Amino acid sequence: MARNRITQAIRSWFDARDFLEVDVAALQISPGNEAHLHAFATEVLGLDGSKAPLYLHTSPEFACKTLLAAGERKIFSLGKVWRNRERGPLHHPEFTMLEWYRVEEDYEQLMADCADLMALAAETAGAKAFRFRDQTCDPFAQPQRLTLAEAFDGLAGIDLLASLDKEGATDRDQLADAAKTAGIRVADDDTWADVFSRVLVDKIEPFLGLGRPTLLCEYPVPEAALARPCPHDPRVSERFELYACGVELANAFGELTDPIEQRKRLNAEMDEKARIYGERYPVDEDFLSALALMPQASGAALGLDRLVMLAVGAERIDQVLWTPVAEQTGV
Repeated sequence: MARNRITQAIRSWFDARDFLEVDVAALQISPGNEAHLHAFATEVLGLDGSKAPLYLHTSPEFACKTLLAAGERKIFSLGKVWRNRERGPLHHPEFTMLEWYRVEEDYEQLMADCADLMALAAETAGAKAFRFRDQTCDPFAQPQRLTLAEAFDGLAGIDLLASLDKEGATDRDQLADAAKTAGIRVADDDTWADVFSRVLVDKIEPFLGLGRPTLLCEYPVPEAALARPCPHDPRVSERFELYACGVELANAFGELTDPIEQRKRLNAEMDEKARIYGERYPVDEDFLSALALMPQASGAALGLDRLVMLAVGAERIDQVLWTPVAEQTGV
């Protein structure tokens, strides 16, 4: 019941700010092009028996950006998304994503939005604190703002930016040596991205959003395929993630609108996916065509189920789902 109340409160919050709710198609030509996200594949059958592949989207992002290119200026989507190979206390194959976009507004406005939505969820649920496992977080407190460079330095003793040149190219060996010194296991075939992720998971994320929320910002450009570079440092991007109780709640960008650069980045992500998992997803040509017409904008995605979890003190995500997807034995 708290989930229903929070959902209603979120819709009212956006309505009061003149956002338009959009309901985009779940079936897409491309489910998204992030290397480590896995989609559910299906096919559409023609009356003549022809077949064409489609996917359940991992995010409504591509469709929402197409709507921005068509002239919408403030939109939000609150609906189901699907991600394969994901199940655990914080993951579920089907979950609810809140995404919202602001045309010609800075991504820092999204930081303020995130703070408001956390407070709204807590107030609606009658919670004075967010709770997960042994951690608590005050959802009404001003969030801490921390760059990736600051987090790597302060929590792992690693100079992250030393492994990036001025064009954003990575130095795998430099980061690997620093990670080994910090006590992180590094395999010979680990890439720069592999090492980055391991440091983030082992040394950074468990300490974020403790006591008060954390906005982890300025991700390196190689870790932000859909975000534009920061004006003050081209090595890092206008990307942040919101954490509470060590749990990632939201991911936000100052959106990249250069279709040539975007195609390059999406292809690089699919090359990485093919290297690791032996598969790749198509690039959505309609999305790239629309991107050429899209105005400057910022957008955020927030996991509704995780937000409700923390607001009611649940231990697992399936405790706040009306009908969890059955877990298959032997899978």
